[in-house]
Amino acid sequence: MKKIILCCSLMLAAAAAAQNQPKSNPPTSYTIAANKALYDYLDFKDQTDLKNVNKGLIAAYPQDTIGRFYNFKQFDFLKGTAPESVNPSLWRQSGFNATAGLFKVSEGIYQIRGFDLANMSVIRGKTGWIIIDPLTVKETVEAGMRLVRKHLEDLPVTAVIVTHSHMDHFGGMRGVVNEDDVKSGRIKIYAPEGFLEHSVSENLIAGNAMTRRAMYMYGNLLPKSATGSLGSGLGTTTASGTAGILDGTDIISSKEGETKIIDGIKFEFVYTPESEAPAEMMCYLPDYKAFMQAEVVNHTLHNLYTLRGAQVRNGQKWSMYIDKAIDKWGKDAQFSFGSHHWPTWGNAEVVDFLENQRDLFRFIHDQTVRLANEGMNPVEIANTLKLPKQLDTQFSNRGYYGTVSHNARAQYQLYFGFFDGNPANLNPLPPVEEGQKYVELMGGSENILKKAKESYDKGEYRWVAEIVNHVVFADPKNQKARNLLADAYEQMGYQAESGPWRNFYLTGAQELRYGKKVFKNSSASNPDMVNGMSSEMFFNYLAMRYKGTEENTDKFNFNFDLTDTNENVGLVISNGTVSTRVGSPIKDKVTATITGPRKALMALTGEAQDVTVDQLLSKGVLKVTGNKEAFKKFIGNIENFDVWFNLIEP
Repeated sequence: MKKIILCCSLMLAAAAAAQNQPKSNPPTSYTIAANKALYDYLDFKDQTDLKNVNKGLIAAYPQDTIGRFYNFKQFDFLKGTAPESVNPSLWRQSGFNATAGLFKVSEGIYQIRGFDLANMSVIRGKTGWIIIDPLTVKETVEAGMRLVRKHLEDLPVTAVIVTHSHMDHFGGMRGVVNEDDVKSGRIKIYAPEGFLEHSVSENLIAGNAMTRRAMYMYGNLLPKSATGSLGSGLGTTTASGTAGILDGTDIISSKEGETKIIDGIKFEFVYTPESEAPAEMMCYLPDYKAFMQAEVVNHTLHNLYTLRGAQVRNGQKWSMYIDKAIDKWGKDAQFSFGSHHWPTWGNAEVVDFLENQRDLFRFIHDQTVRLANEGMNPVEIANTLKLPKQLDTQFSNRGYYGTVSHNARAQYQLYFGFFDGNPANLNPLPPVEEGQKYVELMGGSENILKKAKESYDKGEYRWVAEIVNHVVFADPKNQKARNLLADAYEQMGYQAESGPWRNFYLTGAQELRYGKKVFKNSSASNPDMVNGMSSEMFFNYLAMRYKGTEENTDKFNFNFDLTDTNENVGLVISNGTVSTRVGSPIKDKVTATITGPRKALMALTGEAQDVTVDQLLSKGVLKVTGNKEAFKKFIGNIENFDVWFNLIEP
């Protein structure tokens, strides 16, 4: 079941090998001009963020690395003036993100920043440390806590708060808590409603495709350099190591707010589902006049649609949650801090920051839907919609992670789906056939490449990418076409202000030129994530992986008696589908009854495929009453996916 690890270890193994890639082309005069134009548009003399990024630094980590888990030196190149191969705004943001250490936010509130993609916040409670968002892996959490105990106080951890259901905010919790702590009640875990379910499920059903796309989005296959990845705009990069999860003991579910006293500190929580994560919450600490914004508010335009793939987020709801925070706490908050980036100090500055972020998401949502109602399609909206200058020139609203372009398309999708209403787009040709037809129509590959090179020399990189992509899909072995498409992607990557856009373009260019570099995922399955699945989730996952082709005429009824979870599950296999009935076994025409632990079925259907039905039967781990061969045939139809499928070619 490796796919539900949120792909961290596989991407990081690839990242380690990505440091020795061939050199890239230099930026063209058009790229240099585009980057200079943006530099002239924004106020790079404003030093407010630089001051806040460095404010309160107590100590940096004493070594260059946290073992093999995180390398602080990998972003050392992010110094000085932006090179011509980097968007200057993204360069500025990336350097801020790479500023690492233990920071004081205020008396009693501290942060570990730059140890991972996200921040870990540390609150001084009455008797110990309250941890908010313990990073991705336990090793970086433990390193951060060593700084806390050395430079602040050597106190026990008394509580953990997880703001939302993304792994970079909970995966390292075993660095500060274990099952015994939780079972005994010594440490409570505060989490939003749906935390465990969404944490496990978001990358489960679509996990394989999401993993491959995440490699592109986070630049894990690229070297860290001025012609490679600078990070993600949201943070640096994810650490490698041991990720885990424990469920919340105290669940926050009220959108209107609820108050908890945690180790003597008052926390006022607001539940914010369907914003940045399907399960998320923000909180306010009235004793400190501090607003904890989770990942709902950031020093970037966030994603209403994430390029790795996920459910589209609702910009209207997102905006309304921020406005609720302004209404509840805006008159009192003296500073705010979050799950990414650096804090904001001063009441007027906090309110201005929140209002700008509120209006940012509301504008994109409302204006996209308005333009759609005027008859514009998503591509037209994405190319038309521009932020008001007063929003657009705020560095905290720039598209380092999300972009106005793809977020507008996301809001169109939220309401109208994939179809733009034009019949020509209702049933398009698949990419290979489409490519072949375009190549034929345009006089063959050589003619297209000649025209495309002329467009490239004019700086028309988007157009080059569009037409040469047809040649690559018509003839993926045409290296001349691959190289020209890579050249166009590369220049668009150099110009991109969005970290994910840059990473997508440059990874695509790399694979076009040199092919895929396939790296083995050496990690073992994540037991916390596997055990966190409900039986309904597990069997629905199997149903999705069942090969229901048009030739499949199997009709089976299976009952499962799960001895480790004390559950009965019925499966109906018909017409190429698997219907699941957790808690409702089938009573008639039962093909076979399988008795044994659910974990044995997980091993049997897992990615490793290192155990067979016959082996489990011979060892007495499983027992099959009825048609054993039908059960074996069913298991044989459960598909395991190859994460290294093609993206930039057929």
